[in-house]
Amino acid sequence: MPQLDTSTWLTMILSMFLVLFIIFQLKISKHNFYLNPELMSMKTSKQNTPWETKWTKIYLPLSLPL
Repeated sequence: MPQLDTSTWLTMILSMFLVLFIIFQLKISKHNFYLNPELMSMKTSKQNTPWETKWTKIYLPLSLPL
């Protein structure tokens, strides 16, 4: 039964990593990034809900008297 020749595996694995690194670098370099990003002011409208106008008391099970 012949032995499996693994002498070229290291070369193949290293070349694969090198090619993947180059491909990802090329893909990333095609993106346009903003030079000075600024926060956008998001205006949210306040919606009045029925429970905001009333005072409610919440009873937790641990806060009840024994």
